[in-house]
Amino acid sequence: MSAHLFETVNSQPLSTMPDFPAGIALKIAKLLEEAGRHVDLDVEAVRSFIYQAHAIVTGKPTTPQPASRAAGLAPWQIKRVENYVGSNMDRSIHTEDLAQICRLSASHFSKAFKQSLGVSPYAYVLSRRMARAKELLLCDNEPLAQIALECGMYDQAHFSRLFRQFTGETPSRWRRSQIGPVRANVNPAHS
Repeated sequence: MSAHLFETVNSQPLSTMPDFPAGIALKIAKLLEEAGRHVDLDVEAVRSFIYQAHAIVTGKPTTPQPASRAAGLAPWQIKRVENYVGSNMDRSIHTEDLAQICRLSASHFSKAFKQSLGVSPYAYVLSRRMARAKELLLCDNEPLAQIALECGMYDQAHFSRLFRQFTGETPSRWRRSQIGPVRANVNPAHS
């Protein structure tokens, strides 16, 4: 993106306008060029560059105005997060990764995420991991250590500790309590 793209207004270069010094035009061009470079990475940085350019043009400092819509995530961003978490359940998932796929800074993403879903990104990922763990505990007779790895936990102890915090029971006890009634209902004649 070249600076000269930003140096014209209605096809007239800013530097040729009598009341517009060339140095200011260059500053504005650089700010807008920086905004263009950051547009896919950090919306807050872009907003800052635009406010700075506006302040140069008007001669007065501009305070950022709150966004017209709610500060939450757009539906496409929520869908991307859901898909990413679902596809990467067995890996470490960081807020920075989720923010990047939503094209936001980590700080802005965290605030917008909580506004949209009512929980922090960490709590959301953990709840998705626990839901997946419950599915695996019910469907498979896999060892707990394997389920822990498939749900992105470091090891069985880490998994058991978080599962107990989340459900109030250890994974083994939860599995027995859930599978026991199912088996009893499946074969009541064989009791």
